[in-house]
Amino acid sequence: MRIHIQNHADNIGEPLTMTHWEEAVARAGARPHEVTVGHTMEDYTAAMQHAEALVTGTRGTRALFPVDAPKLKMVFCTSAGLDIVPFDKIQPGVQVMNNSGTHGPKAGEYGIMAILMLANGMPKLATAQQAGKWRRVTGSVLAGRTVTVLGLGSLGGGVAERASQFGLRVIGVRTKAEPHPFCERVVATADLDSVLPETEFLVITLPLTKNTQNIIDRRRLALLPNYAGVVNIGRGPLLDQDALCDMLEAGTLSGAVLDVFVPEPIPDGHRLWTTPNLVITPHVSCDDPITYNSRSFDIFLENVAAFEAGLPLPNHFLPERGY
Repeated sequence: MRIHIQNHADNIGEPLTMTHWEEAVARAGARPHEVTVGHTMEDYTAAMQHAEALVTGTRGTRALFPVDAPKLKMVFCTSAGLDIVPFDKIQPGVQVMNNSGTHGPKAGEYGIMAILMLANGMPKLATAQQAGKWRRVTGSVLAGRTVTVLGLGSLGGGVAERASQFGLRVIGVRTKAEPHPFCERVVATADLDSVLPETEFLVITLPLTKNTQNIIDRRRLALLPNYAGVVNIGRGPLLDQDALCDMLEAGTLSGAVLDVFVPEPIPDGHRLWTTPNLVITPHVSCDDPITYNSRSFDIFLENVAAFEAGLPLPNHFLPERGY
């Protein structure tokens, strides 16, 4: 198979390199492929005349398509969420994949860090520090407390695993109420309202789809206890941001840790910068510069092996489904 790896200035993180590729091939014991790596549009245009598979960052796809690529069969994007990919500009018959599975370990560690911050009042302490005030806030251990993880894909599964290791009662929420190895209980998304009143920590990890947009709205935030905390590492539009800010300002929620926003980057003067009891990180929760590209190539090779065996692609992304 002829594979082209394309870097683009719009992409975030370390460039994709031949070293990453060769190390992944060695780990997988995969057979050799004809591989090129590009950094310019000239590299890309030339390579796509022959490429059967393209590996690139998600942001770059906006500039890379449409393209004359008569042999192209597969596009692998190095992101889990592909809501910004121009699917309408990719020729019919090309299978698009994401790198779901790359983010789980980092998401799990970030998620438990955020829960620990909420349990120990760190958002409140940060607000007091910013105001130059000495404010004693004490916290409690996690064991026996309740976290609801909304979405049990790679991100949510990672958070659920770490939470269970700390002795938390983990309630998972996904499309169907099927058991999960790290959840004490799983409920269907349709029954989300039933678990919010007992939720001390709500962790949002869903992909953004037409069905998940604004899934945690003002009404659902009001179902949480006033001592609850909220974490969002999925996508900004999953959460009613203004409602959350209103409730943090009113003290009807304990705190929040957000990694995703509407818009991104957050503009100067936006209310998020001054909302009390809120910790902000700039969309970095699931990215690990040491392992990200290597793990992405591992997952791509798993999909190549499936393709060559005539099997369904594990990471085939369906835009109408949203994952």
